Amino acid sequence: MAGNPRFGKRIRELREAKKRTDPAFSLRRFAQALNMSATFISKMETGQFDPPSAENIKKMAELLGADPYELLQLAGKPDPALLEMVTQQPRAVADFLRTAGEKGATEEDIRKLTRRLEGQR
Repeated sequence: MAGNPRFGKRIRELREAKKRTDPAFSLRRFAQALNMSATFISKMETGQFDPPSAENIKKMAELLGADPYELLQLAGKPDPALLEMVTQQPRAVADFLRTAGEKGATEEDIRKLTRRLEGQR
């Protein structure tokens, strides 16, 4: 079956939640902001159409005040920025991930490393 019902359901939930706080935020307005058709959005939400590109999913997240990584994961799409990093530094990224896995790094360990690296910028 084409489409992704879990992704579509989540988009609909987020869009309807946004509409409760902003009654003018209709399906048509959402579609226009994304430069997509309302029919496409409707069919995507019901799982009849596949999710859009990763870039459009990130735009959706921004408009809906959602976590783009959650939506990308639900859509089964990688973040283009991560793909670029892997393409540019494949060995370093693979070595890092392999080492983190072998050492049993937890999510918190990885978040600590991330915060440490962010502090170096």
